[in-house]
Amino acid sequence: MHWHPPIPMHINTAPTMYRPQRVPSSLKLNIRGQQYHVLTWGHHQTGQPPLVLLHGWMDLAASFQFLVDALEPSRFIIAPDWRGFGDTQGPDVDHYVFADYLGDLDFLLDHFETSLGCKTFNVLGHSMGGNVAMMYAGIQEARIHKLINLEGFGMPATSASMAKGRFRRWLDELKAFDQQNLTLKPYASLADVAKRLMKNNPRLKEDFAQWLASQWACPNENGEWRLKARAAHKVVSAHLYRLDEMQEIFKCITAPTLCIHSSDLQLDRWWKGAYTFDQYQERLLAVAQLRQTQVKESGHMVHHDQPQALAQEIEAFLAP
Repeated sequence: MHWHPPIPMHINTAPTMYRPQRVPSSLKLNIRGQQYHVLTWGHHQTGQPPLVLLHGWMDLAASFQFLVDALEPSRFIIAPDWRGFGDTQGPDVDHYVFADYLGDLDFLLDHFETSLGCKTFNVLGHSMGGNVAMMYAGIQEARIHKLINLEGFGMPATSASMAKGRFRRWLDELKAFDQQNLTLKPYASLADVAKRLMKNNPRLKEDFAQWLASQWACPNENGEWRLKARAAHKVVSAHLYRLDEMQEIFKCITAPTLCIHSSDLQLDRWWKGAYTFDQYQERLLAVAQLRQTQVKESGHMVHHDQPQALAQEIEAFLAP
């Protein structure tokens, strides 16, 4: 008898795409001239404030899926695509105004207050969404039961002397946007979108990246894949970030507040000394009921890097 080597079998080593454990419902709501796309998970239980998740700049609601799957399954969760992001649809514009996010959030909570019969909400905002959440909690404090700020650091302080330069820059960028018909860079394939996500965040697992790419991008008429975001978000804000105004708003926050940051602490690197993590800590002194925590082995996209660890922090904070 002669020995024959085994016939090699083809093994598919490519990771499978992430499969959500909790499948969301998708709503379209008329909010301030926008067709707002909103995801919800679960069913509202009387007496439990819904958890509202607010995504960051150049992100979208579906980005929270990994976190949602790690949270308590009975929790009712609401997550909108901000105007100009995801599947929210509205008129073409050449720039976006930060105050509109506050207005949109207020109208969104109006809708769910009426439809669910709830008066207060738990709100978690990531990055830009965290900045919106902090401002909203100080302006409409009676509506917020508990507040979670996930890496929403605000911006470097400015002074009135910078106003002229900012407005001139805004005017210049408006003209460039109009004349150049600016669009976001398309990608040749969905795999290329996933690769870009992993390049932006080296901690992002490949199965997560593949799933996120399918949410972040859609095919265009040329067979390329475009991100679900408007290029007009690249135009600078005409208005300065006024620290004195923010501090007065922070003083009005009455909800218990949890600020969560990553272990990488990228703030100092982003602003190259113009705004530091220590300065962020000084700003938080204005918040009356404040707790802070850090999630280990995570970067700015904490909800992608460590969804289970993040969920544990959130559930402990939201517990009665």
